[in-house]
Amino acid sequence: MKKIVILGATSAIAQAVERLMAAGGAELLLVGRSSERLQALQADLLARGAAAVFIHAADLGECSQHARILERARADLGGFDTVLLAYGTLLDQAACQADPALAAREIHVNFTSAAGLLTLFGEDLRRRGGGTLAVITSVAGDRGRRPNYVYGAAKGGLGLFAQGLRSRLHPFGVRVLTIKPGLVDTPMTAQMPHSPLMVAPATVGRDIYRALRRPSPDVLYTPWYWKWIMLAVRAIPERWFKKLSF
Repeated sequence: MKKIVILGATSAIAQAVERLMAAGGAELLLVGRSSERLQALQADLLARGAAAVFIHAADLGECSQHARILERARADLGGFDTVLLAYGTLLDQAACQADPALAAREIHVNFTSAAGLLTLFGEDLRRRGGGTLAVITSVAGDRGRRPNYVYGAAKGGLGLFAQGLRSRLHPFGVRVLTIKPGLVDTPMTAQMPHSPLMVAPATVGRDIYRALRRPSPDVLYTPWYWKWIMLAVRAIPERWFKKLSF
């Protein structure tokens, strides 16, 4: 894990991981929408010990830009060995229910565009015979819940896509790691009520960094207790679950 591409580099969770990567002397390509935020992040990570930090401003939700992102990764990092996909949106559920176009946009950004990038970078790693693809999904994708089923459906689809991609790329030495955070205190969740289960991005970042550095399960729940919470949630019979509002 020496040459790393971060897709969605300015997200709070991605930044927590990047700080640890920088301290380890990694070379990084940061991809995100805001040039200004990327430049500030570049300076910070270089100060923390990164061997090199390249930046590329792009809208990851626009599939027409994906090929150019891969070109930049090849040009800046050469034989990059790790890709972390860390972007997404969390639109208001009620707004998505009222506007089919908004619901479709939520699914496009969180699933369709992400699946396209994973396909593109996964094929590059397959041809080169190894590497790691890590994708941040969400525990929300484990079961369709009334308060966030549009977002949950997109993240659930992405998790299933990653599972199939893992199977396809395994014979070629490419690892696919699915990361399922629970409630994380980030700007994306700022509108949500605070929960005792909510953790800081640094907690999730440490778990992701450790999972990338050493052998781990193919699916990482972070923090660890979400694995057991979601096991219980999935076990609730549908005839009861549909009556629940949480």
